[in-house]
Amino acid sequence: MKKFVSVLLVLVCALSLVVTGCSKEPTPTEGPTGDDGVKSEGVMTYAEYVAAAMDSEVVIEAYVQATQSWWDNKITVYLQDKDGGYFAYEMACSEEDSAKLVPGTKIKVSGYKGAWAGEVEIMDGTFEFVNDGKTFIATAFDATSLLGQDAMYDHINKLAIFKGVTIEAISYQNDAPGDDIYVTIKYNDATYEFCVEKYLTSAETEVYKAFADLKQGDVVDITGFIYWYNGINTHITAVAKK
Repeated sequence: MKKFVSVLLVLVCALSLVVTGCSKEPTPTEGPTGDDGVKSEGVMTYAEYVAAAMDSEVVIEAYVQATQSWWDNKITVYLQDKDGGYFAYEMACSEEDSAKLVPGTKIKVSGYKGAWAGEVEIMDGTFEFVNDGKTFIATAFDATSLLGQDAMYDHINKLAIFKGVTIEAISYQNDAPGDDIYVTIKYNDATYEFCVEKYLTSAETEVYKAFADLKQGDVVDITGFIYWYNGINTHITAVAKK
């Protein structure tokens, strides 16, 4: 009798498969990782964003890599996709939503393309979450050889690493520990100004604390976002002494 019931159940299941096209609930799977470059309708590719005129409206989709501190219903976000980086300056955001802007989160940003002291940014931005299950965390690319080269600007706002650079000087903004740290590095007899931005990496972070133990002449690897302030002014996210 049990055998007959089992056979009957198999036949019913097979008939259901023919009629409905499915036999059970789909098994949940993790969302895909990595950026496939596919944009929603009306969203610019990175190339189109680069080509857009200053002060023009722009709409992009990219993945959160880091954020500065939320305040006054605004947040500044470092974004990247497989083709390039974006900097959304003081984007409108509730405190509740700011907590959801964790690295890897995909969002759609609408605003105006602007520039300040050479830094290209999205201004007066608003955003919405893109719930397609995809995430993307950028790997820092080696930009060491681009120091002093015009080609560095082509990689603005991307996460990069600078290997084997020498600490030339370290100082605090307003001579106040806890404020921004100004870091002068030397590479191939030329110097460059980088920054530990307190709203990105506060005094409580490991990277901020690490600079208390560094001194002139130390050789380090520095990771950060290629920010621009009248020249490269990388916002440092990690440092490792050689």
